[in-house]
Amino acid sequence: MTAMRYFSGRALARVLRNALCLSSLIVPLAIGSGQSGDAVRYSDSGPEPMLEQVFRQIERNKLGLALEQVDALLQIWPNFRLGHLIRGDLLMARSSALTTIGNAPNAPEDRLADLRDEAVARIRAYRDKPPVDRVPRYLLQLQASQRHAVVVDTRRSRLYLYENVDGQPRFVADYYVSHGRLGIEKMREGDKKTPLGVYQVTGFLPPERLTDFYGAGALPINYPNAWDRKQGRKGHGIWLHGTPSDTFSRPPRASDGCVVLANSDFLALNNHLQGASVPVIISDSVEWLTLDDWQSERSEFNKAHELWRTDWESRDVERFLSHYSARFSAGKKDLAAFAAQKRAVNAGKKWIKVGVDKLSTFRNPGREDLVVVTFEQDYRSDNLSNRMLKQQYWQKENGRWRIVFEGEG
Repeated sequence: MTAMRYFSGRALARVLRNALCLSSLIVPLAIGSGQSGDAVRYSDSGPEPMLEQVFRQIERNKLGLALEQVDALLQIWPNFRLGHLIRGDLLMARSSALTTIGNAPNAPEDRLADLRDEAVARIRAYRDKPPVDRVPRYLLQLQASQRHAVVVDTRRSRLYLYENVDGQPRFVADYYVSHGRLGIEKMREGDKKTPLGVYQVTGFLPPERLTDFYGAGALPINYPNAWDRKQGRKGHGIWLHGTPSDTFSRPPRASDGCVVLANSDFLALNNHLQGASVPVIISDSVEWLTLDDWQSERSEFNKAHELWRTDWESRDVERFLSHYSARFSAGKKDLAAFAAQKRAVNAGKKWIKVGVDKLSTFRNPGREDLVVVTFEQDYRSDNLSNRMLKQQYWQKENGRWRIVFEGEG
């Protein structure tokens, strides 16, 4: 290959490291892989591997090779604006010194800042991958019919897709995403924030039912959920959706509260989900556990839930009520009203049997030590039988799990 004359390759490398804060991200490429051969790894689902190689060549002062790799990247993703920006900088480095990424004359500074933020998010996700032998803390238990689960990490600008393999979450793919332009912890309509919590997909909206703004389609989620409403959180219309047809991706913080993927990534995701009622956990920073620690946390909680069930069957009302927090509520009932009802009902029972089927448990992200439990409850007694979908919110109080909220799922 004929050598190309650049103004200063090493200077450009310093610019990239400084502008993108890459100096703090230089870690071995194998970090967190834990696998060999052709196994899928985190952050291998989009342009990140090629983008990583571009930056590696720049850091090695091989700018001609970096330009070739950018061109190859843009052949695959021709409307990837970040790729075009880096290509422009590589070309400009032939004749002039660069002081930052994005030296295009008269370019809006806010647009350039967005692209720099996207570069940081993508490269950080690639270079600092979570270990593949770990699982998100939130996926404690998936019921058999829940074939997949989605976990969103807003700090990493990353969405992780997991498959349910005999009750254990197994990594499938991950994708770059954008979220609310004003951050997270949505509280009200129009605050341009993304909610944090445990949600589920409620269906699929095909592109023909939407404007081009939503791209390849949308997967609405059930914000506000029961816990959100209890906390006074308002708003609606939070979706996972694609991008306009002329846009490959958006900056990390660019939506009005939705989680936004590149159209190709949205299609790949929906190909797995098929509009099913899939759990979606949105966190500001995903916590990862070893399988041993995950199993330990799951067993601990399941024991608490099973003890609640058997104490109900015992007809010892006080033992049963000991599983409920003093702050408990169910609909318009507080703990006192709920306890009075249970004492009155159980007084007339000779026996009680409680079955729990299709159990799913998800740890709620955030500061609250909260677990969301959904199951089919099969209640039988000598004078009443019924079956219902129930949802409970359990919180740890003084080292013990107690129910703080309950309702029909």
